Amino acid sequence: MGLFVWGETMSDEFFMRRAIELAERGAGAVAPNPLVGAVVVREGRVIGEGWHRRFGEAHAERNALAACTEDPAGATMYVTLEPCCHFGHQPPCVEAIIAARLRRVVIGCGDPNPKVAGGGVRRLREAGVEVTENVLADECRAQNRVFMHYITRHTPYVTLKYAMTLDGKIAAYTGSSKWITGAAAREHVQRQRALNQAIMVGRGTVQADDPQLTCRLPGAPSPLRIICDSGLNTSPEANVVRTAREVPTLFATCCNDTAKIARLEQAGCRVWQITPGADGRPDPAELMRRLAAEGIASLILEGGAELAWSLLAAGLVQRVQAYIAPLLLGGAAAKGPLGGQGFAAPAAGVRLQNLVWQRLGEDILLEADVAKEAGDVHRDN
Repeated sequence: MGLFVWGETMSDEFFMRRAIELAERGAGAVAPNPLVGAVVVREGRVIGEGWHRRFGEAHAERNALAACTEDPAGATMYVTLEPCCHFGHQPPCVEAIIAARLRRVVIGCGDPNPKVAGGGVRRLREAGVEVTENVLADECRAQNRVFMHYITRHTPYVTLKYAMTLDGKIAAYTGSSKWITGAAAREHVQRQRALNQAIMVGRGTVQADDPQLTCRLPGAPSPLRIICDSGLNTSPEANVVRTAREVPTLFATCCNDTAKIARLEQAGCRVWQITPGADGRPDPAELMRRLAAEGIASLILEGGAELAWSLLAAGLVQRVQAYIAPLLLGGAAAKGPLGGQGFAAPAAGVRLQNLVWQRLGEDILLEADVAKEAGDVHRDN
């Protein structure tokens, strides 16, 4: 833990950047909790660091205090998110900070959780701790965009992912799609699966590709597999059914056929009956609410042009990841990434923003945020 000599304003940003770096180490392990990092500093020296390592375990602030190499009394703590002031799986972090007699706490951004939402700052100030707020606030909020959406909207943060050719096809006219993208892009997909709590596809994808829908990175857990199957017609020999006792698997359906339901449950699957939407398929809004109620904060939508259209048109997609291969397939009947009726005019479509890109082998990944928040989409089809 080194010595840094900076002006006060610069040092706040410097140490907050370190806290952001630490917070990222919890990615894929803390959901539905937020990513949080904390650094304890005395006179420009880092004397303790910590981050929230795993859901249900100690929070970043307590880990940083426990790691201190000397008495933290009178020191400053930098923490990316407002410290909690309520009892959950862990006791309130503000009480640990007060007990440690820290002089000052620098906070990246506020916690929108109604159980906190300014209460942590208020408790610290009441105890005589100096508090500085909103240091690198945009960066801290961006790091926790999944948590921020989940805690305020009560639905999972949904990323629509697809791989397509340069002429916009997700498969050949025969339905064949293996492989459009190369090894580097497919490895990146595995890392995304490790960062999300659930992965969703439609029955058509299961029927066409018979995917495993697992995370194949060493040591990484697989996300919950969700299959939208209106009539529960997925084959019992499908990989997602045969391996349901090893990998959590959920079917969302409108079907009330007790024999079909029992067959899947006997194989180890869970089955949720969801109210049919206007298209006769499981209502996506109801499904998202139920998933959020079970603690699913993030979901990657991987397969099915019709399913992708259903969630996008309902305003339930927050981010898009498009893997684009330098390949042309052609074919009027070859599918694109979105099905459905489509929007009537460009002005009615879903606008994306904050576009970024990266090269993955010979392929390109484009990522962007949906410009309008879920629930704000009102368009004429």
